[in-house]
Amino acid sequence: MAELITGYGIDLEEIKDSADELFTQYLTFNIAGKKFAVSILDVNEIIEISDMTEVPMMPDFIRGVINLRGEVVTVIDLAARMAKGYSEIGKRSCIVLVEITQPAGGKQVIGMLVDAVNEIVEIEQSNIQPAPSMGEGVNTDFIQALGRVDDLFFILLDINHVLSREQVQLLEQMENAYEPSSRVDKKAVETE
Repeated sequence: MAELITGYGIDLEEIKDSADELFTQYLTFNIAGKKFAVSILDVNEIIEISDMTEVPMMPDFIRGVINLRGEVVTVIDLAARMAKGYSEIGKRSCIVLVEITQPAGGKQVIGMLVDAVNEIVEIEQSNIQPAPSMGEGVNTDFIQALGRVDDLFFILLDINHVLSREQVQLLEQMENAYEPSSRVDKKAVETE
């Protein structure tokens, strides 16, 4: 029956799969007045800003840590990370949770503080262009590509390169220091 509908012996699933390859979905958001996006497949969830604990002696772009269902999650300020100043927390500010690959190969959830989440857009593959070369000394590793929807351009972020290898290792060490299992249980010490 599928042959009759599509003609030429092409299976309906093949048509669906090829159509899916033409478009990719991205979550769009604002940082310091600029439009950015990440693949929807990289996003775990979007949460409201909750109580963040500041961590002393950390780089400026680390806003702090949050408790997410018993897990410690580091929150980075994308505006500060991209040398655009600090994000002002407003009504539309939120944290986009993504999972990055650690240098040792494991996964780590981090929160990205953004000024506002906008929408999910589908960008046709033909409207995605490679990241532009900015010349020597300018690091553009975090830019996966540029995407265009109508007259709007989005900077498509590569979440695995927003932070350097050393910065990811620092986050891992920081989260391990704040994990409840790494602290001494006071009741256990008192009963001994």
